[in-house]
Amino acid sequence: MKITRLLYVLTVLLTVNINYGQDSTEEQKLSLDEGPISKQFDYISKRSGNYRADGVRYEVVKESNLYKIRKNVLDSIAVMNKKTAELKSTISGHETTITSLNKKLEETTTNLTAVTEEKDSMSFLGIQVSKGTYNVILWTIIAGLFLLLGLFIYKFRNSNILTQEAKQNLSELELEYEDHRRRALEREQKISRQLQDEINKQKKPK
Repeated sequence: MKITRLLYVLTVLLTVNINYGQDSTEEQKLSLDEGPISKQFDYISKRSGNYRADGVRYEVVKESNLYKIRKNVLDSIAVMNKKTAELKSTISGHETTITSLNKKLEETTTNLTAVTEEKDSMSFLGIQVSKGTYNVILWTIIAGLFLLLGLFIYKFRNSNILTQEAKQNLSELELEYEDHRRRALEREQKISRQLQDEINKQKKPK
């Protein structure tokens, strides 16, 4: 029975000692000179005293610790403000870069579109038209020229035929005219001879 109580007491003492050692080690890690603000507040909380008055619990903090934590908080806020300003400046710089890149991308896209359109188009009478339209116009012009050529050849052949017919008719007309002139001349000569004969008869004495 005594041995059991002795073991129980030893166990309790060891447990208390271990907990006290852990608290002391944790308290030694806490400081107002380093570590995050939350740990510094833990340090002040552990180093502060307390008392009760009218049923209300109050924490008593050393004035130097209060000034120290205040300074640390203000310094942290200043550092955060500085980092915020730096981040804002960095973001602004990135936004400017992005805007410039977007502008260059838009210009590149516009140039690429223009080059593609120029590649897929050809100049016709100073006007840019697509290759398909250009081919249609070109073949239409060629077909029109062939049509005009065929019409010209047809007209020329008809004119040539008409010319040959006119020449032949003229030649026939000239032959007729020569024949008519020859016959008229013969008739005139015949009439002249007959007239001369009659004159000669009239001149003979009776």
